[in-house]
Amino acid sequence: MQIADVRAAIAAAAATVALPPKAGRLVATGYVPDSVTEPAFFIADVEVEYDKTMGRGLDALQLTCRVLVGRQDDQRAQAVLDAMLSGAGPASLKAAIEAARGAPGEAALGGLAHDLHIERVQAYRWYEHQGTEYVGAEIVIRVIGRGDS
Repeated sequence: MQIADVRAAIAAAAATVALPPKAGRLVATGYVPDSVTEPAFFIADVEVEYDKTMGRGLDALQLTCRVLVGRQDDQRAQAVLDAMLSGAGPASLKAAIEAARGAPGEAALGGLAHDLHIERVQAYRWYEHQGTEYVGAEIVIRVIGRGDS
């Protein structure tokens, strides 16, 4: 798996969500941005487990993604974040990203990986990014694919 390509494909999938009215459009990137245009989705941490099978047959990535929403109105910001963290619906990041898995038997992310799965949401709290506070959470995604490609 090529990590940069996987990051880009996940960000592209996340960008397809339809946020609630007046929430704006989700800005999604595969990398931590210098400054945040909210609402924002980005991949904050990457962990790689090499050689899950012999012969470089399988590597596993654990991607910790961050979702940040502006806090002009604390309750509204949290409602927008809740919509993105829901398991289903037009604003669901889980639904949008897992749609990139493809049909049963197809490779995920347009052939970049064998499969992916959103494992959990964690750390729902206030985040500071470049001196500005946002309400946000982390989404942990597991991606598996060939280790020799």
